[in-house]
Amino acid sequence: MNNLFSSPDGNGLDHDEDANLMESMQFKFVSEDFIRAFELGLPPVNHAEIEAATTRILQAVGEDPARDGLLKTPNRVARMYDELLSGYRTDPAKLINGAVFDVDYNDMVIVRDIEFSSLCEHHMLPFIGRVHVAYIPSKRVVGLSKIPRIVDMFAKRLQVQERMTRQIADFINEVLEPMGVAVVAEGIHMCSMMRGVKKADASMTTSAMLGTFKEDSTTRAEFMAHLGRSSVHL
Repeated sequence: MNNLFSSPDGNGLDHDEDANLMESMQFKFVSEDFIRAFELGLPPVNHAEIEAATTRILQAVGEDPARDGLLKTPNRVARMYDELLSGYRTDPAKLINGAVFDVDYNDMVIVRDIEFSSLCEHHMLPFIGRVHVAYIPSKRVVGLSKIPRIVDMFAKRLQVQERMTRQIADFINEVLEPMGVAVVAEGIHMCSMMRGVKKADASMTTSAMLGTFKEDSTTRAEFMAHLGRSSVHL
């Protein structure tokens, strides 16, 4: 079993506390309530049914599924959904993979400009953008690379931006139990750019604030001020 709560400098929890925390986290990840709350554990994509349905769609719009350009399209579409909807099948224990550390740090941690792509559940058209995440540790921090992976876990599924934003915040809150979590997502939606109102420049911003970010306007303002500053480019 991976050590979910090891200290990066070797000065972490004692053995018994460490073992109890690991067991508690592993139990949480496989519990029915956790899996249901975060919409995990869906069965594998059924390629045969997607191929058959795609063939019928091509026929329904007047196309010939047997012509050269479309001959392999149903198979490509079926394999595409493995990737675009992989978030439903992510194993959270493997995602975290031991990268939660006990540290003496309680100032704001911010990971910004995380690119994402998702599928709108209303029209199954893409929406893309950036997510900014902040949390204030209570006793645990997570490895830097895990925050973008958490974003992907909730982006790679049929979504609405509002729910995706809240799920990211709730998951980080569950794993790290911090003093607060803040998530801001900025997205542009193909369903409003390509159809309907056809407004190419319209964008959407959603936020989820938990703990001290919700309760303390000064903390919330500090986070938003960071987002207003230019990104660091090396």
